[in-house]
Amino acid sequence: MRICSLLPSATEIVFALGQDDSLVGVTHECDYPAEATQIPKVTRSNIPAGIPSAEIDAAVSKALIESGTLYELDLPLLARLQPDLVLTQRLCDVCAVSYDRVQEAAKKLPSHPEVLNLEPHSLGDILDNIVTVGRALGIEAKAKAVRAGLQRRIDAVHEKTTMLPDRPRVFCMEWVDPPFCGGHWMKELVEIAGGRDDLAVLHRPSCRIEWEKVRAFSPEIIVLTCCGFNLIRCAQEGKILAKMEGAHELPAMRSGRVYATDGSAYFSRPGPRIVESLEILAHLIHPEIFPPPPLVAAFTVLNRSVGHGV
Repeated sequence: MRICSLLPSATEIVFALGQDDSLVGVTHECDYPAEATQIPKVTRSNIPAGIPSAEIDAAVSKALIESGTLYELDLPLLARLQPDLVLTQRLCDVCAVSYDRVQEAAKKLPSHPEVLNLEPHSLGDILDNIVTVGRALGIEAKAKAVRAGLQRRIDAVHEKTTMLPDRPRVFCMEWVDPPFCGGHWMKELVEIAGGRDDLAVLHRPSCRIEWEKVRAFSPEIIVLTCCGFNLIRCAQEGKILAKMEGAHELPAMRSGRVYATDGSAYFSRPGPRIVESLEILAHLIHPEIFPPPPLVAAFTVLNRSVGHGV
């Protein structure tokens, strides 16, 4: 089977299932594992690279209104690749090529590929998607084994936090300028990791949040999980956070518990590494229970100026 993945998370699922030899096309954002970067890229972004986050937010809104998508498909390349299966989603037009555009493109391809929609809203949905992909590839038993292994790691964290009397107030910040709260699975991750994020929306998209609500919540821990940003770029967003009214009065800021993470690789990528995201959070919330996970460049502590990693 010839597979084209239009999602970084789906690419990681295919690799986790040992079917990477079948991948003939991926997105410009598919960067893990390293072998994925060598596969032909069938998408590109219409949003300029390197612009400030406020400008990104405005450009995203404008692009969705005017064209309905942020990305373009390389249709001639897709036709040459002749995929049998296209993995995509209709969960979020900000995260991937719009589902309708993918469907239209697939109808025009001479290989007439099946289009498989992966649309996770919860942690359980993410794990179920692994089985869904495995079933489509004819290796459902292996996919269930991979799912079971990830579930065991989730359960191992949950067992240590389920009876904790102390659940710190955690704010996972999906975007800084303007402020966005966590959505979909983020609230679950925080709760399993032993915290509480009352600002997050459960199983629904991330949304803009008034800064005054953040101040009223008075988070003891702030975790920047900026969608699409790597660790270095996410840490830079701390400078914006530091300038927000009353930011230095927040308990998280006073105690030095403000963290930047590689949101692109972990928290906003609903694939197998969502479990690593949980393990990162567990360490950040309860370092007395959970040692640092063995991850390179996954997170950093921001000092009290919230401008530099420590």
